Amino acid sequence: MSYEMVCGLETHVELATKTKIFCSCTTEFGGEPNTHCCPVCTGMPGTLPKLNRAVVEYAVTAGLATHCEINPDAKMDRKNYVYPDLPKAYQISQYDQPLCRNGWVELSGGKKIRLTRIHIEEDAGKLVHERGNTFIDYNRSGVPLIEIVSEPDIRSAAEAIEYLEKLQTILRYIGVSDCKMQEGSLRCDVNISVRPKGSIGLGTRTEIKNMNSFSHITRAMEYETGRQIDLLESGEAVAQETRRYDEKTGYTEGMRGKEDADDYRYFREPDLVAIRVDKAALEEIRSRMPEDPQLRLARFKRDYGLPEDTARRLAERRKIADYFEAAAKGRKDPRAAANCILGPIFARLSTDAEKDEFRINVPPENLNALLKLLDEGKIRSSQMKATLEKMLDTGKPASAFLSEKDLAGVSEDDLRKICEQAAAANPDAVRDYLGGKEKALKAVLGAVMKATRGRANPQETEKILTEMLQKGKPVELP
Repeated sequence: MSYEMVCGLETHVELATKTKIFCSCTTEFGGEPNTHCCPVCTGMPGTLPKLNRAVVEYAVTAGLATHCEINPDAKMDRKNYVYPDLPKAYQISQYDQPLCRNGWVELSGGKKIRLTRIHIEEDAGKLVHERGNTFIDYNRSGVPLIEIVSEPDIRSAAEAIEYLEKLQTILRYIGVSDCKMQEGSLRCDVNISVRPKGSIGLGTRTEIKNMNSFSHITRAMEYETGRQIDLLESGEAVAQETRRYDEKTGYTEGMRGKEDADDYRYFREPDLVAIRVDKAALEEIRSRMPEDPQLRLARFKRDYGLPEDTARRLAERRKIADYFEAAAKGRKDPRAAANCILGPIFARLSTDAEKDEFRINVPPENLNALLKLLDEGKIRSSQMKATLEKMLDTGKPASAFLSEKDLAGVSEDDLRKICEQAAAANPDAVRDYLGGKEKALKAVLGAVMKATRGRANPQETEKILTEMLQKGKPVELP
């Protein structure tokens, strides 16, 4: 019998607020254990939470960016459980009235992965297991999260990764999270089952917890799918349970029985008021949102004439996309700005994290001014590239490195004289050219460009050399 995978993802995203969801503690990553916490986020008796308004605004922004319906009336609930990572023995989350419902994320092939909901909640602390002991760091406790729950629409690990990458791009673009998986800012629980191909029912699912690596998610999904198929083909049942992925073995391992909503005994959080998102607030949030990254990608290809890969690399990060548009504004060939970014600038940003930050010494208006000189024919491509490298090194504008002589160009009379001198200095190349080897002209052209320090126009120079040599040997050849 042939089987297919059925998968849905619960993606937890730490929001980029400066303070936690219910207190004024910092959300900064790292720090000595238990130094970014207070009586509120450690659940001390007598403390009361106060909802951070920015958390609601960020969640609504994420909902709008993923085509969700925004619930005008939402509330917070208590989700009860006994693990020590939240010492008050419950998590403040949302249950039956989340902020966002019924959205979708579109994959490259046009398939839409439906979103059941997006809700806000507090993160838990971190358990550290060492030599048989368990230590708890509450720095992360109370950091605001949105949980994005998809429908079971995913049918392969490749679809899951593309969905997560699209989600990551969207959330970074709108500025609600940095989505750094290595810091736990984006992690997901993988709910997975198998069923006979062609059937419409759902099999028994397992949940693989706290995945924060695309490669690990891929391997875990492939292993778990194979494990469940082996069980079914052996006549055994798949147990509904929570599992973990072992990075060393590549296997998933059982942790505990899978809880249902009833096990958490949800009830309304009595210490927090209801959340009301009226039309005015919704439109105000919508007005602050940037252009959708997929629409921007299409516009880069259409309006700037950029090829698919170039447009994608520029559009996938908002800072880079903004920089490109400012650098290319008013220029004849926007591709020159794109080539500067993807070439010399990217060469200095070796990691994804550096590209995310995009901290460089050259403001976009300075690159625009340099490209204007190229448009006006005052400098050549080689000069532009050399000047850009110096600008990146120092942060100074192009005017600091280009003199009036550099910008003056070469007169036609002077260029003809230099061409004659270059031909006389390269007799072998001239002889080869006159003998039918057209590529030999490049050696003479190179000598002219060297003599003019790149100030000569290559096309004009080649035209003069061709006419000069074909008209009757203007120089005496040995």
